[in-house]
Order: sequence, then structure tokens, then C-alpha cells
Amino acid sequence: MRDEYVKETALVELTEIEREEELILNIIKTKKDLHSARKNFEYVDSQDLVDYYIYQIKANQSKLDYLIKLAKSRGIISNIINEIEFKLQNRAS
Repeated sequence: MRDEYVKETALVELTEIEREEELILNIIKTKKDLHSARKNFEYVDSQDLVDYYIYQIKANQSKLDYLIKLAKSRGIISNIINEIEFKLQNRAS
């Protein structure tokens, strides 16, 4: 019966460079989410939404702190993150 539940596809392991790229992209996305939550908080007029955006700000800040700590422990320099973010913004323009 156990043989019926065999995975059809193998999990693909990411290379170290791919993991670093994914981490950097997650940091950039989280920074954008945090910025968006802060902007929305500034213009909210409902108490329910105030609570929601406070939660979003705290959650995104905690996630960003964790990701940056992880990046530092892996030796990824924050300047690299800023450089990549700058390049991505220029592509979007």
C-alpha cells in the first residue's frame, strides 16, 4: 500500500547562488510590502483598517529583520541588496 504514494517528480535542489538570489528577492519584496503598508496606514480612515495596517507593518518588519539577519549570516552584503534593488527599479522605469 505504501508504494501507491510515490512522488512523481523529484524535488529540485537550488544551488547556493539561486538560494542567495531568492533571499535577496524576498528582502526586496518585503521592503516593498512594508513601504506599502506604511503608506496605506498614513491614509486610512477606518479604525478596523488602522489595526490591520499596524499588524501588516509589524509582520513585514519582523520578516525583514529575519531575512536581513539571515543574509548577514550567509555573508551577503547589504550593499549588494541595494544595488540589485536599484537595478530592478531601473528596469521597471
